[in-house]
Amino acid sequence: MILTWLYVPGDRPEVVSKALHAGADAVIVDLEDAVSASRKEYARRATAELLGDVPHPVPVHVRVNALDSPWGGADLSALGGLHGLAGLRLPKICSPEQIVATADRAPGVALYALLESAIGVERAYEIARAHPALRGLSLGEADLRADLGVTAESGLDWPRSRVVVAARAAGLAPPAQSVFPDIRNLEALADSCARGRALGFLGRAAIHPRQLPVIERAYLPGPAEVSAAEEIVAAARRTPGAVALPDGRFVDPAMLAGAERVVALSRRDAPVLS
Repeated sequence: MILTWLYVPGDRPEVVSKALHAGADAVIVDLEDAVSASRKEYARRATAELLGDVPHPVPVHVRVNALDSPWGGADLSALGGLHGLAGLRLPKICSPEQIVATADRAPGVALYALLESAIGVERAYEIARAHPALRGLSLGEADLRADLGVTAESGLDWPRSRVVVAARAAGLAPPAQSVFPDIRNLEALADSCARGRALGFLGRAAIHPRQLPVIERAYLPGPAEVSAAEEIVAAARRTPGAVALPDGRFVDPAMLAGAERVVALSRRDAPVLS
């Protein structure tokens, strides 16, 4: 159950090595935005070397370059068959055909689509169900803001809800939130995570290790929430069918499913989706 994803630049292997022990649930080696054009090939070679050296303490994903860029195809060819690769993050996805084409080029690899444009968001459900290899969706909010001309934070609420609904409808795990760019303002990060959790996201990508504990605290249920969920689960197990709690609420299947997800998340030992 992954709550924290730590991005690190692929052309800095010494930073990648440190990131593997920084406390994130998963590390994303970035070959795209974090790497200049002149260092793309070096970053690819360094990442291939890393992925050939297994096992790692946490899963290692790679954000490759856009599939229609000069480097995307070479990234897939170099990394697709390596045993240390836990998943490929595919930027700027705007059609289901891109997912199918990537799955054909990198068979057996878990794929994650980043939606960073208006057309990508509009096609979110089609993309989410394009191929069994696709394991998740998320937004690339920096590019999406630019594409939409959004200046207010609330302007992204609809795309965020859209990707949450599309993922759920396709049977995928809840999306993780996009990165929070201000690594110093941890209070604002916590507030943003609380908003994301309310919208249905689960976990978040980070760009600095100091963001990791804030994200984890925001997404793990608190003691009162866990206690209430455990009460619901216990009541349902004691009495089959409709159950009334001491406060007068009836436990229906939807409430029970939600409570079971909270308990699983508190233990982080079972899938979130029932």
